[in-house]
Amino acid sequence: MGAKTERIGLRATPEQRSLLEAASKSEGSTVTDFVLKYATSAAENVLADRRVFTLDEQRWAEFTQLLDRPEREIPGLRDLMKAPSVLDDE
Repeated sequence: MGAKTERIGLRATPEQRSLLEAASKSEGSTVTDFVLKYATSAAENVLADRRVFTLDEQRWAEFTQLLDRPEREIPGLRDLMKAPSVLDDE
């Protein structure tokens, strides 16, 4: 891991700060290291839920069957994809 060069500011209630101080002390770390450790872990879990998913064998077979089926025309979809979107430059 690289050097810590970025600053993140947080506001907390006195109760939250006390809780973080007690928890970090119990682990022998600083509040900063404690918050970064658990916030980073939570962030990785949130992002993993959006990138990785697992299925049992039956559901995987159903999923791959849907992926492998022939393409079909969906009325209006081609026109929708050709229409300008809010992401297009004006």
